[in-house]
Amino acid sequence: MKIIILGAGQVGSSVAANLVSEANDITVVDLKVDLLRELQDRFDLRTIEGHGAHPDVLARAGAKDADMIVAVTNSDETNMVACQVAYTLFRTPTKIARVRSQDFLDHPELFSLQSLPIDVHISPEQLVTNHIMRLIEHPGALQVQDFACGRVRLVAVRAYEEGPLVGNELRALYEHMPKVDARVAAIYRRDRAIQPDGNTVIEARDEVFFIAAPQHIRAVMSELRHLEKPYKRLIFAGGGNIGARLAGALEQNYRVKVIERVLDRCKHLAEDLERTIVLQGDAADEELLIEENVENTDVFCAVTDDDEANILSAMLAKRLGARKVMALINRSAYVDLVQSSPIDVAISPQQATIGSLLKHVRRGDVVEVHSLRRGAAEAIEAVAHGDTRSSKVIGNTIEDIPLPKGTNIAAIVRGDEVIIAHHDTVIESEDHVILFLQDKRRVPEVERLFQVGVTFL
Repeated sequence: MKIIILGAGQVGSSVAANLVSEANDITVVDLKVDLLRELQDRFDLRTIEGHGAHPDVLARAGAKDADMIVAVTNSDETNMVACQVAYTLFRTPTKIARVRSQDFLDHPELFSLQSLPIDVHISPEQLVTNHIMRLIEHPGALQVQDFACGRVRLVAVRAYEEGPLVGNELRALYEHMPKVDARVAAIYRRDRAIQPDGNTVIEARDEVFFIAAPQHIRAVMSELRHLEKPYKRLIFAGGGNIGARLAGALEQNYRVKVIERVLDRCKHLAEDLERTIVLQGDAADEELLIEENVENTDVFCAVTDDDEANILSAMLAKRLGARKVMALINRSAYVDLVQSSPIDVAISPQQATIGSLLKHVRRGDVVEVHSLRRGAAEAIEAVAHGDTRSSKVIGNTIEDIPLPKGTNIAAIVRGDEVIIAHHDTVIESEDHVILFLQDKRRVPEVERLFQVGVTFL
């Protein structure tokens, strides 16, 4: 697939890194030569210096025969105009734009063929907000991802000694909870992937990925660790787009405080938010955190636009007694560094965003993609089309499907029914099949499995 990426910043470079590894023809456009040079040194791709919304620049980038344009510059206006130019002058089939401003997002009628011909608009801030809200909803989870419009969820959790299942074979999970349908999709032990089966013994500190309906998640988590009490008191460091959205979405059900440096922004937040307490100050100010009873806080979440400030304030809050601390971290190198730090959850906007883009690049009918374990693994929701003659999966039991090594079918959504996968489950036409891939390099093999043969009319 020939793809043009506008913007070589954090999001653009992350998108390029993910897509270039999948045999795509990638061209990156940016005004900053140093960013382009760095990308060219790391990856096999083309770069074009110039303004992404200018017709001559898009022409040089190959927009005439491009399959997709991904506009992820720091300017909403540039991204939207670039998609308009790509459609009007080059008839680019798929146009994806990063749109951050809530003012634009509040008017979905803007994004139509008659106004702004943008096929998909992505708001990294909203994706991060949703991600953090799911973590707050499920205390103790490391990651929570939705499939089938939220009817089934993939959850990552760290196993601890006090969990009833720890030290026992995996089959004991089903014996302990015969009425709860769940499946362990993957286990990571000291960063090494383990293919789970009924004989697998769960060990303390294992990172376990399981899939279940939302109402069963807490029951499964209780088998792997001490079940944490629901969160009540939240502090968000940073009153920008993400902090404001989180406070607005959660203030009705939680006690929320926001710490913001800029006085004018504090005034704006205080006017917009109904129940949130807005504090003007530095989130890394020890006296301020003590004064605001950080030791009684259930979640301290640092979401400023400064990685260092987020890391330092989260570590300070943890030292002062905050129950759970999260930090928004843009630089991937920093995400790796804090894995063994006091920070409980490092949130990467790039990983939250990339899945929304990948589902439009995947071959076949892929409804949802979630990038996991810093991009090494992937979870996919694919739709099975065709019949027993034209499809390699339809009519077969799961144990008879030649899945790539390290790939599991975890669940199936059939109409309104969620079916947790077992070895004898049969795939039917139009099933939504949820797969976990321990190695994302196996994606092309999975795509080929779900492609419809020529006999299907």
